Amino acid sequence: MDEKLKIKISIADRVYPLTVELSQEEGLRSASKKIDTMIKQFEENYAVRDKQDVLAMCALQFAAQTEQKQIDNAIDGVATIERIKKINALLDQYLLD
Repeated sequence: MDEKLKIKISIADRVYPLTVELSQEEGLRSASKKIDTMIKQFEENYAVRDKQDVLAMCALQFAAQTEQKQIDNAIDGVATIERIKKINALLDQYLLD
């Protein structure tokens, strides 16, 4: 069982104390840095009225990336299955001849 670790994560100039598994710490710190980088990019490139707007845009961006990866993986999975079926058909044909 992993040890619990108390950490503080900063997002959008707010600090969030968390108790996490030791194995999760690096991922959480990396994610908070990516969020802060994205916030700065949105603030520099768009007229933003409110931090909540920027955070919503960040959430949408991350969710869209996750969804796109799932779509891409599903497409790749279908293509892989089709290739395997073709290979199996070729092998069947070869073995039966």
